[in-house]
Amino acid sequence: MRPFFFRLFAVVALCAPTACATTAASQAEVGRLEAELRTLRSSQAKLVERLERLETRDAVSRARSVAPATPAPVSSAKASDEPTGSEALGLPPSELAVVRLKPKKEPAPRIATAVAVVEPDQDQMEMFISPAEGSSGTASASPGRAEPPDKDPAILEAEYEHAVSLLRTGNVEGGVDQLTRFAETNPRHPRADNALYFTGLGQMGLQDPASAAKTFERLIKTYPAGDAILDGMLRLAECRVRLNQAVDARALYTRVVTQFPGTAAATQAEQRLAALSP
Repeated sequence: MRPFFFRLFAVVALCAPTACATTAASQAEVGRLEAELRTLRSSQAKLVERLERLETRDAVSRARSVAPATPAPVSSAKASDEPTGSEALGLPPSELAVVRLKPKKEPAPRIATAVAVVEPDQDQMEMFISPAEGSSGTASASPGRAEPPDKDPAILEAEYEHAVSLLRTGNVEGGVDQLTRFAETNPRHPRADNALYFTGLGQMGLQDPASAAKTFERLIKTYPAGDAILDGMLRLAECRVRLNQAVDARALYTRVVTQFPGTAAATQAEQRLAALSP
């Protein structure tokens, strides 16, 4: 009898750890399922909230589409009994704002758009047309003398580029001649000031600072608003230095610094002023 009880106790002792392990695994599985359930409930709550918002927007849209443009007047008693506006849609009053615009009864004043066109006086126009340098200014006014026909802009551009290329390829004298002729015959061309500037550079390359100084003076005087004015002033001051006219050179450099501060030309002028200081 005793050996039977001993075997029974041994079996119970062996089964106890297995039961504990099974219980722990079941509890872990239950915890995981509970976490998944909480996540699903949270997602469901968000979906329900979003569905309610969509239903509310749809109700508002349908109410606006079916609402009459001019609603019929209702009595005060009926209006107080029946819900209207946001109350009929089941929404709080703060979510629907009614904006009423009061149209203006008076039309906007008219603006006069008719402007009389008056031709300018010929004498006044002559004041703004300056003759080319070296001309008498009476050629256009001479009766019976026709103006020379304007050249094709593409041809003029090609002539200018060819003259500049002569300077770059070493034919300085030919480039100077063609650029001088271009500036004289086309004083109102957009490249006329640049033609004078490169003419002066070519004359400096030919060791003729006196002629170059005259060319740069003409550039500054004739085209004060051109894009070559700053470089022309610097080159003119350099010619003054070569001609031993240091006072005039300092005056030019000072003019560049004071009239065009902050530019690259002003920086160069400051450096050259410092070099000219006694």
